[in-house]
Amino acid sequence: MLNAFEAVIVPARSLDDSVIERMSVERLSLQPGRMRKEETMAVSEIKALAFDTGGTVLDWHTGIRSALAEMGSRHGIDRDWTGITNDYRRRALRRMTNQKNPGFNIDDVHRRVLDELAAEQGLDMFSEAERAAIARSWHALLAWPDFPPALKRLRQGRIVVSFTILSVSLIIDTARRNGLHWDAVISCEMLDVYKPIPEAYQRAAALLQLPPQDIMMVACHNFDLDAARGVGYRTCFVRRPDEWGPGGPPDPVPNPATDLVVADFAQMAERMGV
Repeated sequence: MLNAFEAVIVPARSLDDSVIERMSVERLSLQPGRMRKEETMAVSEIKALAFDTGGTVLDWHTGIRSALAEMGSRHGIDRDWTGITNDYRRRALRRMTNQKNPGFNIDDVHRRVLDELAAEQGLDMFSEAERAAIARSWHALLAWPDFPPALKRLRQGRIVVSFTILSVSLIIDTARRNGLHWDAVISCEMLDVYKPIPEAYQRAAALLQLPPQDIMMVACHNFDLDAARGVGYRTCFVRRPDEWGPGGPPDPVPNPATDLVVADFAQMAERMGV
């Protein structure tokens, strides 16, 4: 049985139907917008919201697939850009998560993985400059449309931070592109320890000078929320059904231990009382 992290990094084609069925049955499919029965959580207790950013806030699939397809069109070639994009993301996650003092960041990983995929997919005609442009397109990703207006609401009376494996530079660039006003950026690049290692969440709480129980981790990935919950954070699962493109996300069913499950960020803001 795959755990929440493996469900994201293992290619979907390697999962048979019985595994997928067990993953769904073994988790309770909570109704969006509903808190767990015992968690009529006093929202006033939540002092900070820590947002996973890649996938939860940023639509990486559309942006990267478009960059790859556009470059392919320039060269008169077509490939399974959807599949290549998802493999790109999956390999990058596998390389960057669970790292300690790695000596590289996600930008380095994005560039190296792209070279691997180019060799494997017969994309050798992409020049160095063109590959650098594709890798740089991660810095130009658009946010999901429901996030910017909800962020403005959620900042009322609470600290909102980007807590991410993405690089500081990438978060700055996407924040400026999308008009996102974070109170702080906590990149694992700054911590020298990467999610979902528990120490990453502990260090983030220490930087905020808050006990973990006063922080809510917000993500569309169970592995991130499970790890945060393990050190005392409250958790919110936001559904992002299009994160991985037409095939849907690999781990779409929230862990029943999640405090709050919402269909979108507007619903989250409503449930948080803003």
